[in-house]
Amino acid sequence: MDFQPKWIAWEVTRRCNLKCVHCRSSSEATSKGHPDFSFKEGKRIIDDIRSYATPVVVLSGGEPLLRKDVFQLAAYGTEVGLRMCMATNGMLVNEKICKQMKDSGIKIVSLSLDGSTAEVHDNFRHQSGAFEGVMRAASHFMDNGIEFIINSSFTRRNQEEIPHVYELAKSLGATAWYMFMIVPTGRGQDIMDELITKEDYEKILNWHYDMEKTEDTFLVRPTCAPHYYRIVLQRAKQDGEKMKRRSLKFSTGGSKGCIAGQLICLIDVDGNVLPCSYFHLPAGNIRHQSFKDIWENSALFKDMRDFKNYKGRCGNCEYLNVCGGCRARAYSMCGNYMEEEPFCSHIPVKPVKTHDGGTIHNE
Repeated sequence: MDFQPKWIAWEVTRRCNLKCVHCRSSSEATSKGHPDFSFKEGKRIIDDIRSYATPVVVLSGGEPLLRKDVFQLAAYGTEVGLRMCMATNGMLVNEKICKQMKDSGIKIVSLSLDGSTAEVHDNFRHQSGAFEGVMRAASHFMDNGIEFIINSSFTRRNQEEIPHVYELAKSLGATAWYMFMIVPTGRGQDIMDELITKEDYEKILNWHYDMEKTEDTFLVRPTCAPHYYRIVLQRAKQDGEKMKRRSLKFSTGGSKGCIAGQLICLIDVDGNVLPCSYFHLPAGNIRHQSFKDIWENSALFKDMRDFKNYKGRCGNCEYLNVCGGCRARAYSMCGNYMEEEPFCSHIPVKPVKTHDGGTIHNE
C-alpha cells in the first residue's frame, strides 16, 4: 500500500454554534484553551502541506463558517493548488456564503444530517431549528450549483432512521451520502450506552450492501465501518456476483476500510496531526515539525501501517488487508490502537489466542 496523504481534515476552529451529542471535539460557542490560529499561521500550514503533497483539504471545525477569514484560507489553498472543501452544519449558509464558497474555489461541501425529521435531527444536534438549517442550506447549494454531500451519524437513538435519512439525502440533491457509525470520542464518550450493538452493526452494513448494489445514481459509503469491506467480499461470494463500486468525488477512493494515518489525517486547531477525526492521539505537531516529517517518521503512523502487528482477531483475520478494523475505536474503547476492532463480530478462520490464554475458533 502506498501511504500518501490524500485527504486532510483541518480543524480551523474549535468553536461551534451547536452542541451535538456525539461531537468528537466537544465543541461549544467558546473554546477555552484552543484559540483559532492566525491567518498568517494558516497560510504557513497550507504552504507546508503543499510543499509535500496535494491532498484534498476539508476546512472543518467546530463550525468553520464562524471564522471570518475562512474563505481567505480557502482561496489561498486553491491558489497554491490544493483541492479545498468544507464541512458545515448548514446553519449559517445563505446566498452570500454560497457566493464566497464559489469565489474561493471550494470544490464540494458536506452537510450533517442525522434524522429525517426535525424532531430526530434537532435532538441529536441539541438545537431547535438545526434540521431546518440543513434543508435551507441544501436548497441554497442546489440554487447556486454547489455540489454537496450528506454526512449522517448514528447511534441507538436514531438507527431506525437510517433508510429514511438515505432517502431524504438523495431527494435533497446531494452527490453522495456517508453513513457514519460513531466512534465514542469527545462528547461521544458520554453516550457509550447508545452505541449500536455488534449484531445491529452487522445488520445495518448488510442493509447498506443490498441498497448500494442497486443504487446507480447516488454515491453511498459507510464511514468508520471498516468491516463493511469484509461484508462486501463475503456477500459477493455468497451471492455469486461481483458488486461494482464507484469512487466518490474528492475522496480516497474507498479501496480499504480503516485508512487513518495511512491515506488520511486531521490537523486540529492547536496544530496536532491526528490519524483521523476520531483518534485523539497526536502523531506530532505542525508548529514544531514539518508535515512531511510527521507523515513519514511518526512512530504512531508507522505502527498503524504495520498490519502484521495488529492484535486479537484483527491480527489473525483473513480480511485484515481490506478492513483493518477501526483503529480509533480500538484506542477509544480498549486503550490500545493496535487492538482488535471492538464492534466486529467476525471470527477469523485462523484460531485467535485470547488474553487469558484461551483460543477462539471459527466453528
